[in-house]
Amino acid sequence: MNDLIVTPSDIRSHDQDMADLQRAVALLEAPTLTAKMANLIGSPLEFVVRKLPSAVSSRIQSVTEAALYKAAQTALWSMDGKQQGKSASPRLHKLAAAASGALGGAGGLPALAIELPLSTTIIMRAVADIARSEGFDLNDLATRQACLEVFALGGNSGKDDASETGYYLARGFTTEVMRHLSAELAGGVATGGPGMLLGLGPKEAGQWLAKIVEKVAVRFGVVVSEKFAAQAVPVIGAVAGATLNTIFIGYYQDMARGHFIVKRLERKYGFEPVRLVYGSLAGRIS
Repeated sequence: MNDLIVTPSDIRSHDQDMADLQRAVALLEAPTLTAKMANLIGSPLEFVVRKLPSAVSSRIQSVTEAALYKAAQTALWSMDGKQQGKSASPRLHKLAAAASGALGGAGGLPALAIELPLSTTIIMRAVADIARSEGFDLNDLATRQACLEVFALGGNSGKDDASETGYYLARGFTTEVMRHLSAELAGGVATGGPGMLLGLGPKEAGQWLAKIVEKVAVRFGVVVSEKFAAQAVPVIGAVAGATLNTIFIGYYQDMARGHFIVKRLERKYGFEPVRLVYGSLAGRIS
């Protein structure tokens, strides 16, 4: 259909695709992870996060970036990418995440340095599992980029325009990162539309992974800091740690499902028609 001029009405005329897009909008525009964690502990997380020493915040960011990079290597590079359409296993990943959260509990930074790489890898595998179930090839670098994009959907960088929120704003963040990467890699990357990568060699792929993880980790680190602060609340222990991790992975599974539904529809109809219909549906929700 992309060889023809596609309009939003083409999407609206297909009941199943409209239902899928409505589901994606409901998932992607749902209450934030921050709100869900704050509801669990019964107090605003912003206040607790502000009380964290700067040295602790810096350490959390460092651990987050290392965990995300390791998760990308061990999960995205090891999963069988040729089983597109295979049903995902969200419940299995939630159980694994809950177990790792119980181990972490309220053990502070030493526990975070052990638990976060494990839980991030579990989340990454869950995201990749959903991508595969939506028909995407995990051997494709564009799919791997889209998996990493999911981790940018949970928090802002502190520099976002508060008047602009939502899924496509976060998408714009990673698109901008890739635009800069294209220039930095001196032609090693060719782009075929928003978020597509072509022609990367092994060296360039390594540079690409390190750079995009660095950028995405800034946003992922926001919610990791909030999760760490929530676990530091005196009433939080191993049980709440498991609950937090279940909320954590459930949120990113929802983000992944919505994200890859949108990406699948963009592949069929093109970026702009899907964005326009998404915007009209999101406007009704707000």
